[in-house]
Amino acid sequence: MSSPTRLIRELYAAAEGLTLDLKKFVSCFSDDSYVRNVPTGQEFRGEEIAMVASGMADAFPDVHREIFDIYEMNDVIVVELAIQGTHQGALVTPGGTIPATGKTIDVPCCDVFHIKNGKVISFHCYNTASVMMQQLGILGASKPQGQSAT
Repeated sequence: MSSPTRLIRELYAAAEGLTLDLKKFVSCFSDDSYVRNVPTGQEFRGEEIAMVASGMADAFPDVHREIFDIYEMNDVIVVELAIQGTHQGALVTPGGTIPATGKTIDVPCCDVFHIKNGKVISFHCYNTASVMMQQLGILGASKPQGQSAT
């Protein structure tokens, strides 16, 4: 059995856009696991878990997760990372589909995994969705409080 940290590194490697391996990605999860995208409130279970990796790779074919730090605390793994890529395909969101913009993203993220018997049982992704939308040009940069829009 591999260590929890090694399992998570394998999961991220399988989700890389240029070498996407959905079978390997899904094999890192237990049968009753789930993935929650915390900012959007989306939850994925069973066969839907593949969409976590494939959805990003469809929208960002060169998607890469730059890992800064991994913290292992018994069966809990916390990862500080950035999601990077070029928006070349449709990005499906709960609010609708965003057509390709050609813009690059570098989105701060923190992922929390719970591991049991060598498999992921839960994965909570705390990505900074507002930063991604700003980088894609969907949301304007916010103005400091007290300044008018003129």
